[in-house]
Amino acid sequence: MTEASTPEAGVPLSARDIQALIPHRWPFLLVDRIVEYEPSRRWIVGRKGVTSGEWFFGGHFPGLPVMPGVLQVEALAQTMAVYVARQEGFGDRIGLFAGIEECRFKRIVVPGDTLRLEVTMEKLGRRFGKGRAVASVRGEVACEALLSFVIPPEGALR
Repeated sequence: MTEASTPEAGVPLSARDIQALIPHRWPFLLVDRIVEYEPSRRWIVGRKGVTSGEWFFGGHFPGLPVMPGVLQVEALAQTMAVYVARQEGFGDRIGLFAGIEECRFKRIVVPGDTLRLEVTMEKLGRRFGKGRAVASVRGEVACEALLSFVIPPEGALR
């Protein structure tokens, strides 16, 4: 049994569980479930079922619905945020994007697709972190990037 499947790891996580960890809410919560989580590997996997009713398809693009690449990146960042929130000492601290590097879009994402959102943390400090992120559909890479975040000092966001 892997760590991800043990009760202590608390996987899978539902959208409700995710909302207890990060501040994102509908319509901007872009992770439906966390399905794998292995802190020893610094690794997490989420899922996003892309439906024809998504709010962004009305304008992107009429008659040819394609999930915007920037929202694929956001879904990966939210998955990374769940990983960080589960680490000791991070809990309710909010991370903000610090950078998106090496970003590539390799496949369109359309209604009916399920995005697999995989993040491997490369660095995690008290105020900064970086993770290698890959969004894929049926094993085919849709988007990949190196994402970084910063956690502002207490009270800086008020």
